[in-house]
Amino acid sequence: MNTIASSLKQKLQSGRQVVGLFCCTYSPQISEALGEIGLDFLLFDNEHTPNNAVNLHAQLCALKGCGTEAVLRLPMIDEFTIKLALDLGVRSLMLPNVKTPEEVQRLVRYAYYPPLGQRGIAGSVRAARYGRNQQYLQEANQQTSLIIQIESLQGVENLEAILQSSSHVDAVFLGPHDLAADIGLLGQPRHERVVALCVQAIQTATRLGKASGILCGPPDMAVFQEAGARMFVPGSDMGVLLNSAVQLLQRFEELANKRR
Repeated sequence: MNTIASSLKQKLQSGRQVVGLFCCTYSPQISEALGEIGLDFLLFDNEHTPNNAVNLHAQLCALKGCGTEAVLRLPMIDEFTIKLALDLGVRSLMLPNVKTPEEVQRLVRYAYYPPLGQRGIAGSVRAARYGRNQQYLQEANQQTSLIIQIESLQGVENLEAILQSSSHVDAVFLGPHDLAADIGLLGQPRHERVVALCVQAIQTATRLGKASGILCGPPDMAVFQEAGARMFVPGSDMGVLLNSAVQLLQRFEELANKRR
């Protein structure tokens, strides 16, 4: 679980297991509350939700001072989006559905300051404490963490080449739902073929010295832990909310029916 002293990048490098939730809502209050329970990270999803930079800024502020780090899943490789997220103070970026080394090289180019990349420079941004951190330009490249998401057969098959193409990938994260769809098993993320491909990718990442993780429920964690995965997302804030509400409603209906 989290500690304020360690960043997500440091935890992954140390070999620790980490756990987080997808954050699909736009509420700073929900982000703040989840930051109080001991999660290592919240994964803000800008790929499948209409979240915007203003909402994200408020959510990041809500996490300030706790040990829960923000990870942002990008919608695409876009220089402006990446620059804005980093300037807001996001240190960990996730790129979905990576298939080729060239995609990682573009991500590195936009996410790092020279000489590693070509990230644009601005002084009065939140990441630099609005200009008060005079060392930010020297520290930023070491603090930035890049996570690539593998969600296709091509991505699994190219993973070794992808990781060998750049030393700046910190973790590989598997997306079983899209991987299942890609191989003709739409809606079957727990199918044995999908599980086997995920295990293959995790083992490849581990062999090459990279952390790996996956979106999966607690019943499926053991097989991926055994394969070497250390970064787990068992659900989302929206899923937790709805599941809890359904359970409460079902319990109410059971009690109400007993009194009829």
